[in-house]
Amino acid sequence: MKAVSSVFGGLLLVLAVLGSSAVYIVDEREQALLFQLGEVVGVKTSPGVYFKIPVAQNVRFFDSRILTMDSEEPERFITSEKKNVLVDLFVKWRIVDVKQYYVSVRGDETLAQTRLAQTINSSMRDEFGNRTVHDVVSGERDKIMEIMRQKANADARKIGVEVVDVRLKRVDLPQEVSESVYRRMEAERKRVANELRSTGAAEAEKIRADADRQHEVILAEAYSEAQKIMGDGDAQATAIYADAFQKDAKFYEFYRSLEAYRKSFKSKEDILVLEPNSEFFKYMKTPLDRKK
Repeated sequence: MKAVSSVFGGLLLVLAVLGSSAVYIVDEREQALLFQLGEVVGVKTSPGVYFKIPVAQNVRFFDSRILTMDSEEPERFITSEKKNVLVDLFVKWRIVDVKQYYVSVRGDETLAQTRLAQTINSSMRDEFGNRTVHDVVSGERDKIMEIMRQKANADARKIGVEVVDVRLKRVDLPQEVSESVYRRMEAERKRVANELRSTGAAEAEKIRADADRQHEVILAEAYSEAQKIMGDGDAQATAIYADAFQKDAKFYEFYRSLEAYRKSFKSKEDILVLEPNSEFFKYMKTPLDRKK
């Protein structure tokens, strides 16, 4: 009885092992190839639970997510001006035909990235060789990246992968070239600054001249207005004096003489050289003297 139980238990164990090896799971991040005697007999690109023949068949899984290939060191390229530039870039790619990927590069990610690097390097030499430093640094940078992506993707399809994006992280000039460029840029900035200063000085002079002209015009207009007001005042004063003279000629004459005295003897330092019997002193004499 014990022997029968042992045999039955062994059979159950063998069936359990065979059953577990007959099932495999593909999740949403993976693709799988089913092999039988070394040949691909099945491709699984959708997540789920699948079955295989134990021992006779085996499964290999591949990452279906977007992968990144990042250059370790900047590459040196020559522009149409025969100037060297250092380029640092990265590439985003993914497997789209897992069977072709396995057949072309044996499913080796390193081999796939080497193939992509060679394709992108070749296309970059072509593109940079037809453009100036300005174009590759800023002017046509986006266009260059799109052209390289298209070229790299066309070749990548041959090995079952898709190039999603190519990005230039940095485009620099070598140190010796950078210093020369910076010196030229500095000289150009100084030239522009001097031109701006000259233009500013000319504008400032123009503004000052216009301000001086307006100042003279305002003073002239103010003087003219003041003279007009003074003329009107003198006319009104003369009219008032004439009216007062007509009303009381003697009082008017006396008042005008007192005004003359006040202005003449305003300061102790004033000196008048006049005849003692001058008409000017008429109201300073006693009534008796005036009769004489």
